[in-house]
Amino acid sequence: MNWNGIDFYPLMGEALTEKNTMKLDFSPANADLAIVDLSNTNAFNRYVFHQLKDQGKKYGVGGYFEHRAIYRRSEVFATKEADFRNIHLGVDVWTESGTPVFVPLEGKIHSFQDNAGFGDYGATIILEHSIAGEHFYSLYGHLLKSDLDNLQVGKAVQAGELLCHIGPYPENGDWPPHLHFQLMRDMLGKKGDFPGVCSQKEIEKYRAICPDPNRIIQCPLI
Repeated sequence: MNWNGIDFYPLMGEALTEKNTMKLDFSPANADLAIVDLSNTNAFNRYVFHQLKDQGKKYGVGGYFEHRAIYRRSEVFATKEADFRNIHLGVDVWTESGTPVFVPLEGKIHSFQDNAGFGDYGATIILEHSIAGEHFYSLYGHLLKSDLDNLQVGKAVQAGELLCHIGPYPENGDWPPHLHFQLMRDMLGKKGDFPGVCSQKEIEKYRAICPDPNRIIQCPLI
């Protein structure tokens, strides 16, 4: 995707910079994760927001094709052991619930649904875009349930338009509040949902489908 020179509206209404943002590590290299009860969302939430408060940051960010140690908290990611899904396909922006999320570039609503269940997306919106001769989709997960009210498939959206809000747990799939933002070149026939995590053996397949969301977010930390 050659998007040089294209201006994207800030996803969070403001740029994610070194001043207001820190990178969060959820890989096995983070020894803290061994002592946090990740199955307890309250404990997980305290861990995330203690880091942000300690560093004086509004946002935590990261995760694109990160090997993560946090998915054993939910059977959503378990198939059989050899195919356990622990490779994250999008970028997460961790911040307070209720924080607004804006449309980064014009498009239309492709689909939406509440992917309810512990560890899932919760309320999810998928947009469809065409830019510089390329067609692709953007996914917004872990939203307020009320963000799905009155949506219409095919409705046009404009860059800078308020799209949704970061949802609280447990309605957001029971995660500490954050936005899962992901790009897809192909929806693989899916609507209202798309894998946000893959297994190690699927990495090359999904790397070809899911380009780096930071091309739109443009955060210098990731």
